[in-house]
Amino acid sequence: MAKYSSKINKIRTFALALIFVGFIVMYIGIYFRTSPLIMTILMILGLIFIIASTVVYFWIGMLSTKAIQVKCPSCGKPTKMLGRVDMCMHCREPLTLDPDLVGKEFDEKYNSRRQK
Repeated sequence: MAKYSSKINKIRTFALALIFVGFIVMYIGIYFRTSPLIMTILMILGLIFIIASTVVYFWIGMLSTKAIQVKCPSCGKPTKMLGRVDMCMHCREPLTLDPDLVGKEFDEKYNSRRQK
């Protein structure tokens, strides 16, 4: 069985990874102090990764405000759902609001438009 997590947490993890990649690229640029062109390119590339992370964080923040908030039946904590199926942010319980999917095994493919 694949390891699933909520869509909001996946996107936030991706944005965090962009920040770290940006810092690593900039750090690598420090090693090219003797070549200002390469150092500048790596610094700008790192900055682009960090700006991309900011854009992704802003986008998921806006998306999160439109997400449906539900109470997880397993842990009782409030969690946000995106799509037809999602996971609880706290206990990774599969969640759905679609009555046709109740009792079926969790699959992220149910969120694609072709899978209806």
